[in-house]
Amino acid sequence: MTLQRQTILPQSTMKQFAEYIPIAIFAGVYFYTRDIFISTAVLMAGMLLQVIFEFATTKSVSKRTLFIFAMVVVLGGLTLAFRNEAFIQWKPTLVNWAFCIALLAGHYFSKQNFLQKILGEQIQLPSHVWKNLTLGWSLGFFIAGALNLIVAFYFSMDFWVSYKLIGGFAITLVYIIITMIYLLKGGYIEEPEATDSKSDPADVK
Repeated sequence: MTLQRQTILPQSTMKQFAEYIPIAIFAGVYFYTRDIFISTAVLMAGMLLQVIFEFATTKSVSKRTLFIFAMVVVLGGLTLAFRNEAFIQWKPTLVNWAFCIALLAGHYFSKQNFLQKILGEQIQLPSHVWKNLTLGWSLGFFIAGALNLIVAFYFSMDFWVSYKLIGGFAITLVYIIITMIYLLKGGYIEEPEATDSKSDPADVK
C-alpha cells in the first residue's frame, strides 16, 4: 500500500505554544515583584483565564488543559497555604511524568495510542510510526520532568523561573523539530510547497 504524503496541520503546535502565555506572565510577575507567592497566585489566575478562553472559543476544554489547571490549583494552593515554593516547583515534573506514564500505559496496557487519538484527524501515519512517536515523546516528557527537579533544587529561584519560561519552551520546540525531521525523512509528511518562481514578487507578503 502506498502511503500518501501529506502536510501536517499547525493547530496543535500553535495551541501548545499558546499554553506558555500564563507561564510568561508568571515569570514576568516574579521578576517584577521577586515574590514567588504573588507569582503563583497570578499563575493560578492565568490558568483559569486559559480554561475560560478555551471553552469560549471551542465550546469545550481538553482533558490536558483541565489536568494542568487542576495541578496548578492544587500545588499552587499548597504553595500559598504552607508558604512553601517546593509545591509549585514540583508541578512541571508531575505534569510531564503524568504525560509520560499516560503515553506508555496507553501503548502497552490499553493498546490505545493517545498521540494517534489526538492527532489522527490531522495526519495519517502507519502504526509503527505512531509507536515510535509515542516512545520518543514519552522519553521527552521524562527528561523534561527530571531536568525540572535538577534545576529546582540545585539552582536559585531566579534560575528556576527563567528555566520554567525558556527551558520548557525550548525542550518542546526541540522535540517538535525532531518529530518533523523524522516524519519528513520518512516521507510521511511533505514540506510546504515552494512559491512559484513565476509569481509576482509583489504578491509575496
